[in-house]
Amino acid sequence: MIDLHQAAKSAVSVPIGEAAFPVPFETGLEYAAPARGPWNIVHVGMLLPESRQIFVCAEGCLRGVVLTAAEMGAMDRFSTIAVQENNLLEGDMEQLIIDGTSRILSELPRLPRAVLLFTSCVHHFVGCDLHYVFQKLREKFPAVDFTDCYMNPIMRKSKTPPDAKMRQQLYSFLRPAEQDGGVSLLGTLTPLDEENDLFRLLSGSGRPFRAITSCKTYNGYLELSKSSFGLTINPAAALAGETLEKRLGMRHLHLPLSYDFDEIAANLSRFCEALDIPAPDFAPWRKRAEEALRAASEALNGVPVAIDYTATTRPLGLAKLLLEHGFAVESVYADSFSAPEKPAFDWLRENAPGLTLHPTVHPVMGMLPRDEADARDGKLLAIGQKAAYFTGTGYFLNLIEGDGHYGFDGIARLAEELAEAAREEKDVPSIIQVKGWGCCG
Repeated sequence: MIDLHQAAKSAVSVPIGEAAFPVPFETGLEYAAPARGPWNIVHVGMLLPESRQIFVCAEGCLRGVVLTAAEMGAMDRFSTIAVQENNLLEGDMEQLIIDGTSRILSELPRLPRAVLLFTSCVHHFVGCDLHYVFQKLREKFPAVDFTDCYMNPIMRKSKTPPDAKMRQQLYSFLRPAEQDGGVSLLGTLTPLDEENDLFRLLSGSGRPFRAITSCKTYNGYLELSKSSFGLTINPAAALAGETLEKRLGMRHLHLPLSYDFDEIAANLSRFCEALDIPAPDFAPWRKRAEEALRAASEALNGVPVAIDYTATTRPLGLAKLLLEHGFAVESVYADSFSAPEKPAFDWLRENAPGLTLHPTVHPVMGMLPRDEADARDGKLLAIGQKAAYFTGTGYFLNLIEGDGHYGFDGIARLAEELAEAAREEKDVPSIIQVKGWGCCG
């Protein structure tokens, strides 16, 4: 008798030795796993202090963003304007936005410093004149800064997907300012670790380090434009850095998160060279990371490991690092890979051809039993929420976009957290159901 579950699983899994790069799986109808920790556009926008978000869309489409704001306790900074059928037929979309926004702001006890106004795909379909809309709103509310944001799912697989666009627009309020040689970290959702390699390099240099995650006021946010350098470590934030370089003259340094020791050293050296600060000997930093990995590998003692793309922007790079240091990495959950992952992909094809790749959005994934951990007596370590969900394990590291880890120090901290995660089971359902893990409330 044919095992239908096994047949279905085989249809959506492939050894990396036989996989295509950068998209190993066919795309089409998609499944959304109930692992809700990754941030969406609402969470990202909430990083801007003293601001209000206004979403303009049909009521059915508004449901998700309304729930996001409600779940994070931020409805006092959130409003909606519902698009009705008559607005499409009568052609009054511009007036709807102007009147709706004006009513929302006029009824508030005090005006926000900034408004992130989200339009949707329907506005592009009907050719809504957004330039006119923003002109009129700025005339009516001169004390409020407005910017255009987009809830546009049809652009999800475009050259400028909503995530990158949102991180770009988050910094669109910044104004030209006299630069002081400082560094502004752009597009990173959580603070970097306090002992991060970048902080160690800046220590004693007298150069300020700024990030929106540490801004408590709108005026504090505006000070981000005083920096001479805009640093991005997440590929989705690169557009924000490029834009500010053109608009404000803030030199963009894209030094992406990496798990390759040589690339890390090269990135840190580039950082030192750009800021004209002395580069230290990175050998002791590398040694600490090596020792932490060795200790974690011994602690896991052959426990199989699964990684997913929500944990890090470089899941293949992380798999390569861990395999090189004795970890039993057996699977990676990802639907596609970025261009910088190609060297790690090639290495894995050559040195770990049996490493299994699994999609996360293929419809079959919603029908498969989540019993991989049971087949191993429950002992499987997942890195990332989707890996934990699909494998059914209780041992997992709750990591979102690297979670502030960077450089050699980041690898050392990650190794320590892996050892800890393998010692004690977590209540996975209660963790992964939280939308936008770690977001401000």
